Amino acid sequence: MALFQKIAFVASPTGHAREAAAALMRRYDHVPPEEADVVVALGGDGLMLQVLHRFMDNPKPIYGMNRGTVGFLMNEFRDDDLLEHLETAHRSVIHPLVMDVLDTEGRSHRARAINEVYLLRQTHQTAKLKIAVDGNVRLDLLIADGVLVATAAGSTAYNLSVGGPILPLDAKLLALTPISAFRPRRWRGALLPDYARIRIDVLDAPHRPVAAVADHTEFRRVCTVETSLDRATELVLLHDPGHSLDERILREQFG
Repeated sequence: MALFQKIAFVASPTGHAREAAAALMRRYDHVPPEEADVVVALGGDGLMLQVLHRFMDNPKPIYGMNRGTVGFLMNEFRDDDLLEHLETAHRSVIHPLVMDVLDTEGRSHRARAINEVYLLRQTHQTAKLKIAVDGNVRLDLLIADGVLVATAAGSTAYNLSVGGPILPLDAKLLALTPISAFRPRRWRGALLPDYARIRIDVLDAPHRPVAAVADHTEFRRVCTVETSLDRATELVLLHDPGHSLDERILREQFG
């Protein structure tokens, strides 16, 4: 019996992705995404993040095929032998970050992030931040454009662009990376165990407003942000043999 009985196709709105989805839907039996036991996503990394968020509360394996630009999280597109590729695919399990926010109006917000949680100044003035890990203040004052917490899966995204380290998927670490730090100038960030709970307080929040972002969900004028890994939620990505997320992250470290 096949490992997956009910396949759904989801595509980004671009022409290439929609054409690919239409061709696959003519060739293979399919069901609506909510009824599927595996979802085939056609697009780029942006679509993959959208699909993972869409099924965050009811996780199911996602097999992505690149019809976008970068496609770091995606497999190579093929329109033949899809069932065989699904059967032989390797599983990568990732956990999202939970971000709890308190804004300057006293309102609480929550969002999840697969790649990263970050704080970023809203005006021309730099942000002033205090950082605590597991209840212990580790940095009394960071003056910067912001700061970022990345998962291993997200370490090659925004985190890498701002000079953060690439993390192997099984490293059980989080990357804490400053964004354009002014003080302390030599602080390049920290590697934290993935069970750490990170709290970031915005100092002088009324006069130096800061936004907090979890992937694509943004809250403005925040005063406190806490984030930690949601171990109860397991998200499964399927990759062809030799192209696992572990392998892609390793390759990225060698350019």
